[in-house]
Amino acid sequence: MGQVHVQVILTNHREAVMAQFGQLDPHRVHRYATEALIDTGATRSVIPPAVADRLGLFRIRRTDAQYADSRVEEVDVTEAVMVEILGRETAILPMVLGERVLLGVTVVAELDLTVDCKRNRLVPYQGTQDQPVFRV
Repeated sequence: MGQVHVQVILTNHREAVMAQFGQLDPHRVHRYATEALIDTGATRSVIPPAVADRLGLFRIRRTDAQYADSRVEEVDVTEAVMVEILGRETAILPMVLGERVLLGVTVVAELDLTVDCKRNRLVPYQGTQDQPVFRV
């Protein structure tokens, strides 16, 4: 299977909520548009330290990250970040590591998307192009 890259918009969730309630000018909310790698072998998502800093995110705790080669490293976890892909949004608590934005399988599932392996892209799973269907 080839790699799946998607365009994403990452937004500081705390600031977005503050702006929604009139406590912060909406133009001051930190957002970052970039390309992300979808990794269906990863459960959690990660963002590089530079992206966490650019979004003004607080590191709220530390956790262990296990790499594909079985190494384990303790890494930071940030406060909530909104991830927007194909007009769909979800909030995540990403781990801070690496050099690129990597989105794990939980983000894909929460957005009701699936990987089209033949075309190396994300597509709606149960919903339509405009409307996700969430399993409860």
